[in-house]
Amino acid sequence: MYPSIKLNPPEKWIAALWLEFAVLYIGAPLLILFFQQRFVMLAVLWLGALFIHRFLRRRYQVSHSQEWNWAGFRAGVRRVMLRFAILATVIAILVRYFTPESFLSFPRQQPELWLLVMVLYPILSVWPQELIYRTFMFCRYYPLFGEARGYVVASALVFGFVHVIFLNWIAPIMTFIGGALFAASYRKHQSLALSCFEHSLYGCLVFTIGLGSYFFTGAAWQH
Repeated sequence: MYPSIKLNPPEKWIAALWLEFAVLYIGAPLLILFFQQRFVMLAVLWLGALFIHRFLRRRYQVSHSQEWNWAGFRAGVRRVMLRFAILATVIAILVRYFTPESFLSFPRQQPELWLLVMVLYPILSVWPQELIYRTFMFCRYYPLFGEARGYVVASALVFGFVHVIFLNWIAPIMTFIGGALFAASYRKHQSLALSCFEHSLYGCLVFTIGLGSYFFTGAAWQH
């Protein structure tokens, strides 16, 4: 654990932390859902991530090397890849069986755009999400959830909740499960590099095998 995190803050700050948590992890997604504009979503995501990035360094003295923790990445990457190989196979088989018309439709029909998404998705989407939902939650809200199951469950719940902006039930359920996996990896290794890598694997899989429409604002926010 980062040594500068205060484990026992004054009692009066606990209520303030709960309020702050609710505003950030419940209020912000509802704000995005209210406006249903892509620029609002990107502004909330990126401005929030940049502010948090600076806040972690100034408030908790989290250095770049601590945050990314490449030693933790090396320690956990083999297990992450093995788990992904198993789950990706199962997911691909299910999609192929239940929606054969969608299976691999994106890379087959729009290979250039698919390749662009594979490159840009981890940079533009994964990093800010993992910073907000894994690193920041671990540091800032340790007094609320601890570092064991409470943290994993809370991280998974709010990560699933933010995906209600896509206006379908598939996205929140899948991201709740994915959020639990990413949070568990982060809890064990405290490596933003590892959680970003794992998130990128599953995100790229989703877009590749034909589930990307459930995570596309253009399909959800048609007026």
